[in-house]
Amino acid sequence: MANNSNNKTKLVAVISGTTSGLGKAIALGLAERGWTIVGFGKTKSKVKALSDELGENHYIFQANVSCDESIAVAAKQIINQFGPPHLLMNNAAIMNNPAPLWEVSAKEFDEMSAVNINGVANMIRHFVPSMIQDCNGIIVNLSSGWGRSTSPNVAPYCTTKWAIEGMSGALAQELPTGMACVALNPGIINTEMLRKCWAEGASAYQNPTEWAKIAIPFIERINSNDNGRQMTVT
Repeated sequence: MANNSNNKTKLVAVISGTTSGLGKAIALGLAERGWTIVGFGKTKSKVKALSDELGENHYIFQANVSCDESIAVAAKQIINQFGPPHLLMNNAAIMNNPAPLWEVSAKEFDEMSAVNINGVANMIRHFVPSMIQDCNGIIVNLSSGWGRSTSPNVAPYCTTKWAIEGMSGALAQELPTGMACVALNPGIINTEMLRKCWAEGASAYQNPTEWAKIAIPFIERINSNDNGRQMTVT
């Protein structure tokens, strides 16, 4: 991890799932706006590539958010180095292979729950206590339109995102004054995840870089008055 005596005076964003898609676009965009980025990705080559692209004073951990022990170790290092994050963005998620629910294997369903639900809880468990000590910070849990509605063949994904909506609302009620937790529907974006569901139909929508130009100012405006809200990037 880079040493920089000024790190604790800068805005720090901790973001999961930073090595591709929306997470990468948000990380790069916030870095351009002066934030210190601390991210998580599970693929070694992608972690290195993003670390090189971001440059000094940012750090990308190779870790799977579903592994509580790995997140605990990383969070301790991050908080010691950078202090409590000003923004905790739980973005990491995976999509099931589109199929009727009865055709989805127990293994695939469990893996989705481990990443999409447990992974968010793991990040909250190990970062939010330090934020509470400061009575400061925003928690943004990435939800989906499928966290507020349903469609066929994506029942496991819908299940996990509806869970994120509930988790976010309950956590918001537990936070002290001065903090906020929101569930954020990013909208429809042409990502690898969407292409898995819609194939060429995904190309009709904006890519993550285009989306981030709107999303980043939106996220930066989230404050304690938004605590508990179900928000959509507009």
